Amino acid sequence: MTGYVQHKRDPAIRVVLLPRDTNSRGTIFGGIILSYIDLAGSVEVGKVTRQRYVTVAMKEVVFKAPVHVGEVVSFYSSILKIGRTSVSVHVDVETDRNGAICYVTAADLTFVCVDDNGQPTPVIHDV
Repeated sequence: MTGYVQHKRDPAIRVVLLPRDTNSRGTIFGGIILSYIDLAGSVEVGKVTRQRYVTVAMKEVVFKAPVHVGEVVSFYSSILKIGRTSVSVHVDVETDRNGAICYVTAADLTFVCVDDNGQPTPVIHDV
């Protein structure tokens, strides 16, 4: 199919966004995209450890293209770094727009493993 990019990687998550997710301009609200970025990052960390972890940072997110109601949005995640107590993840966001892949945004997130008291604890590779 012309204009279609086939990914050799599987998305962490793929969603169809609905009218309830729109902002006042009729496109998908940025906060909805941010929440899915966080979820996609969390899916990737879950491949490393079964520990409890929390999101502590999300670097700058710049939206390059809007997302429209009904579009399928894919969130691709990959591990950037595993530290002593943290896991850094990169997430790319793309949508399929009429058979062509449209880059929406990307983000780098940092998750920290925590103990039962919410204190940082070393990452245990147990998956």
